[in-house]
Amino acid sequence: MKNLQLWLSVFALAVASLFFVSGAQAQATRTWVSGVGDDVNPCSRTAPCKTFAGAISKTAAGGIINCIDPGGFGSVTITKSITIDCRQVLAGVLASATNGVVINAAAADVVTLRGLTIDGNPPAAPGLNGVRFLAGAALIIDECKISGFTSATGTGVDFSNSGNAQLSIINSVISNNGSASGGSGVIIRPTGTATAKVLIDNVQILNNSQGVRVDGTTGTGARRVEVMRSAISGNLFQGVAGVTNATVTNVLLSNNVISNNGSIGIQSSGAGSTIMIGNNVIAGNDTGINAAGGAQLISYQTNNNNLNTTANGTPTATQAPQ
Repeated sequence: MKNLQLWLSVFALAVASLFFVSGAQAQATRTWVSGVGDDVNPCSRTAPCKTFAGAISKTAAGGIINCIDPGGFGSVTITKSITIDCRQVLAGVLASATNGVVINAAAADVVTLRGLTIDGNPPAAPGLNGVRFLAGAALIIDECKISGFTSATGTGVDFSNSGNAQLSIINSVISNNGSASGGSGVIIRPTGTATAKVLIDNVQILNNSQGVRVDGTTGTGARRVEVMRSAISGNLFQGVAGVTNATVTNVLLSNNVISNNGSIGIQSSGAGSTIMIGNNVIAGNDTGINAAGGAQLISYQTNNNNLNTTANGTPTATQAPQ
């Protein structure tokens, strides 16, 4: 009898350990998707999932989702720290009448999107936003193409953070988003008292309704934005717009080409808006630069501001380099 009890105890421990291992392995630190995968799979390298939504539930917080081969991997909502990295293949997200990627994570979470093509282009039901950020610590968008969100308020990247957060967009193309003044390539509009710190570096922002809009008309947190080494061209309305009531909005534009925009190349509006410009080419817009409503638009280095259709405009002040 004692031997039987001992054997049963060992058996129970073995079964319990199997359940523990199974639970521990339910979420992997690295998972995989494939154009010919299946979401019932464990998302391993040899048994990949079909969609990002299928893979994310099987990926541990702080983990990485990679793409094995080309495919359309579907829209996804992200609620934890995660990296989706598909630089080596064509990784598509087609978002019809919805958002491509939504980030609604915890206050300390960091999300990285790398090497994705996010398309909202179905004409009968265009997507809403390519990437929409609601909550989290930081979002990094690297080597992505975001286009075709052509509804009236369609936006490539909508950064509407509810807590203090950072956005970095680098080495990417954001094009053909929006069809009216409410649409944008990139819009930065934190809510409540949240602050936003934003870097846009080496990005082509082309043929959107507005190029980059830093919106301070709602919320009271500071917006601090740097755009450098980028092309902001062919947008229907403003190329860059800092619009505010009394919120602190500081925008630094350096070494950019801001050209052929249908309205104003650089617009600073409202008493809280300060835009500083240095070493930019501002040409071919309807108006080159404009400040209104008590806003500041300060030139601190050499800018080539000419050949604009109606007027080139002048800065509110010129500051010598320190």
